[in-house]
Amino acid sequence: MAAAVRAGLWHRGVISVTRRGSHSHSNTALKPQYDAIIIGAGFLFSRASYLLSLLRPHIYQDLELKKHGLKVYMRDPYSFTPMLEDGVRGRPPPSLTLGADLAKTQKEIGKFSEKDAKVYPEFLSYLERLGCAIHPLLDAPPVDIPGLTQGSLRKKISALRSLKPLVKSGLQLGKNIPDFYELVTAPVMKVLNRWFESEPLRATLATDSVIGANTSPNNPGSGYVLLHHVMGELEKEKGAWGYVEGGMGGVSQSIARSAQSLGGDIFTNRDVEKVLIGQDGSAKGVVLTDGTEVHSKVVLSNSTPYITFKQLTPQDALSEAFITAVDQIDYTSPVTKINVAVDKLPNFLAAPNSADGKPGPHHQCSIHLNCESVEVLEEAYREGQQGRPSSRPMIEMTIPSVLDPTLAPPGCHVVSLFIQFTPYLLEGRRAWTDEDRERFADTAFDWVERYAPGFKKSIVGKDILTPADLERVFSLTGGNIFHGSMSLDQLYLARPLPSVADYRSPVKGLYLCGSGSHPGGGVMGAAGWNSALKVLADFKRL
Repeated sequence: MAAAVRAGLWHRGVISVTRRGSHSHSNTALKPQYDAIIIGAGFLFSRASYLLSLLRPHIYQDLELKKHGLKVYMRDPYSFTPMLEDGVRGRPPPSLTLGADLAKTQKEIGKFSEKDAKVYPEFLSYLERLGCAIHPLLDAPPVDIPGLTQGSLRKKISALRSLKPLVKSGLQLGKNIPDFYELVTAPVMKVLNRWFESEPLRATLATDSVIGANTSPNNPGSGYVLLHHVMGELEKEKGAWGYVEGGMGGVSQSIARSAQSLGGDIFTNRDVEKVLIGQDGSAKGVVLTDGTEVHSKVVLSNSTPYITFKQLTPQDALSEAFITAVDQIDYTSPVTKINVAVDKLPNFLAAPNSADGKPGPHHQCSIHLNCESVEVLEEAYREGQQGRPSSRPMIEMTIPSVLDPTLAPPGCHVVSLFIQFTPYLLEGRRAWTDEDRERFADTAFDWVERYAPGFKKSIVGKDILTPADLERVFSLTGGNIFHGSMSLDQLYLARPLPSVADYRSPVKGLYLCGSGSHPGGGVMGAAGWNSALKVLADFKRL
């Protein structure tokens, strides 16, 4: 989910004017002329994003984010799935914990299947091979199909360079190309069923194939969503996700400080009304809601494609066919995010708290509730597709304050509940009311209570964000955390549309740089900034 990103890198000066925002991080006065303008810079604090991973390592290093204050807490173990079934002979109910210590993880898996424990290391290697092989594709624009098929011979030869990342990925995949093709196109359960037999392990792994996506583990393409969530990197650990000190806004603040150190100016609470189009049909800057015109050589939009082309770009600058295509982009979201403040640490039946009340290893994990079996996930999905909030929703629970003491007072904690499946409109036609929100929050809390008795009494505050609320608060069209579905028809050459997959819009000088463009976003939305900085680098070379 897009965290508070507020500026891009440009040595001669950058302005980032937000579509939605809060307090400014710059005391510099607004100038009438800039080299580049970036729209949709982000938010002061994060209510939606909760983990960091997909920010590409070289960008992390180039921006010197550590130097500018970014601190990340790594998690080990990283996954905890408690069960509701009764324990044996008075013992706690069973649970599954996964972490970096392979021997411990295999021991955990062995509680359910010795066979699964034995093949698990091979499965991790399989995912790493496939994930690492497509890294070249993440760091470059998609293949330039128009350049290869149209124009002069010189342009066609120049466009051949765009094939290099694809060829490099193909060579790295080698004999694994069939495995890669199967994983990205198949239902993830087709793959997981071949590897594993224990239901808790399959269901736990399957959650990454549907997280944030309106799909089921048994739907084609869910395998790619799994791969997308394990191909990130953090502190040189492949597939790792971590907590940012001070909340996810710490990413934004470090990027902002990096940009300011290089002459960038940042403005929030200065809403953009529209992109300014010159007489030659190219983007010349932006017009703010107060009528102020700010001019630039290029404009980069970090907003969703829908907002960029339907709300910010004058419609007479776009063809009717292109506008029709934009209307067809899928932004369906199944996510409701509930942020909870509690006055005591959750106490899980499957892993009771210690006598001293200190957090256990499992508290730092992504805690998967209602994930004992794939059928539970399937039923939650089916209810969501019928326009009803899931009666037994899939819940990914995190408690970042167990590692980051800056987030809550002593003894208290902040809890994030990332919940699926909930529709944008109830029964396909009715907007959520406050009563609907409270009712669904109570459903989610009741389920947490079953795993961790006492949770409901510990709640001192809550913030409920349905898909419609995510759209209203964060300008995420449809409430979609990826700025558009990560379905196979909206990836790579077709993200967000085939005609704009290279970040260039039909309007000269207007570029897409958000998560709605290749390679697509994640929970943090860092992939959008990967795109933004690549576009700026291209512009700098011109």
